Amino acid sequence: MRVLSAVDQLFLRLETRNQPMHIGGLFLFRLPDDADADFVGRLAEQMRTSQIPPSFPFNQILHRELFWQTDGRFDVEQHFRHIALPKPAQMADLLTYVSQEHSKLLNRHSPMWECHLIEGIAADGQAGQRFALYFKIHHALIDGIAGLRLVQKSLSPTADERVSLPAWSLMTRKRHLIDSVLPTDQSLLRVAKQQTRALPAVGQALLRNVVERFDGDYVTTTQAPDSILNQKVSSARRLSAVSFELSRFRRVADAFGVSLNDVVLAVCSGALRRYLLAQQALPRKPLIAFVPYSLRTDNSASGNQLTFILANLATHLADPVERLQAIHASTRNSKRRFARLSQSSSIIYSALAYSRAGLQILTGLFPEYRGFNLIISNVPGSKTPLYWHGAKLEALYPASVVFNDQALNITLCTYVDQMDFCIAACSKAVPHSERFLDYLAQELATLAALVKSF
Repeated sequence: MRVLSAVDQLFLRLETRNQPMHIGGLFLFRLPDDADADFVGRLAEQMRTSQIPPSFPFNQILHRELFWQTDGRFDVEQHFRHIALPKPAQMADLLTYVSQEHSKLLNRHSPMWECHLIEGIAADGQAGQRFALYFKIHHALIDGIAGLRLVQKSLSPTADERVSLPAWSLMTRKRHLIDSVLPTDQSLLRVAKQQTRALPAVGQALLRNVVERFDGDYVTTTQAPDSILNQKVSSARRLSAVSFELSRFRRVADAFGVSLNDVVLAVCSGALRRYLLAQQALPRKPLIAFVPYSLRTDNSASGNQLTFILANLATHLADPVERLQAIHASTRNSKRRFARLSQSSSIIYSALAYSRAGLQILTGLFPEYRGFNLIISNVPGSKTPLYWHGAKLEALYPASVVFNDQALNITLCTYVDQMDFCIAACSKAVPHSERFLDYLAQELATLAALVKSF
């Protein structure tokens, strides 16, 4: 039995019918050249009939909403779906299906995850040349980086390896990795001791904030403007996905002397500016992004080990270079503060610094207040190609959560030589969110053209 951390508890408490708190991944595969018509069907049968029980974290079930305990009554029918889309299905059809599934709550009375194997997706004008795996798991069980690590452990680095186990039993296949995946057992007393030792550093950090907030690059939790992105959400979700060459982002980062993630934020900022201008709804003040910042220093693949920084997206600036420089200055300022803190101190500091924003999302007590406008998350993926029974993984789109009063989420994943973006939005609060895909492409092209002009 394992105690839920404060962050895990928060993800459970935030969940409502209109605010599902699971994260997901849409994995797009291309069929091997020698695949027959029943290739995906055999994969589905293999997964459905496997007698190997789920491994951690897929065997964890809530106990009194305070503990995780191992579930000994696994029923595959509660977790696995095999879907054949009507041919010739396009990427838009796949995203429509996944959007509908991403809108639905997970069952809290069993391990909180689902796996959907989807076939019949066209590629290069040919029907059925691709298939997909959509996996969703509750955010209380795992964070994005841990989820990506589980994916890498479940897939193969070579096309000729064959695996007879389902993804949720992956640790039986790679027993030597258990120590790097299973969490360390921590008692309530041990957790309390860690947090107590962290309190002095947290107090010092909060006092420094009083002085540092006069720095022009400091982003406060009170400066996010009102925008159409910040409305109550419905249960309806729309997912949109697109991939770009990673080298295009790196060239911009190298040219301007900023980080890769700064360029990602700048491209997202420009896309948001274009979208809001088209809606005649661009705030005069810059939008503020809530950016997950990983505290994971080990090879673990469980739980939540992250905090958040605030980034000024400078959406009020028309010049893309000025926006990029403003973003770089604000993220550098935020990261510098967290660099002075330990992992425990960072988590407590975040809980205190963002407490009002959390209460607003959780309870709606402060309807006129918001600490940020949206979440933008960059999750590192595999640097080498991955395969499943010879089928090459072509793209990995991370589907994240949408909060009440935070109707848009942008999450991306680096995979080999590309960046895979997934836009998650409340389809009622943010109409035509699929247009962000074109706006992202336009903004990246603008920055790339500026690099060439140097």
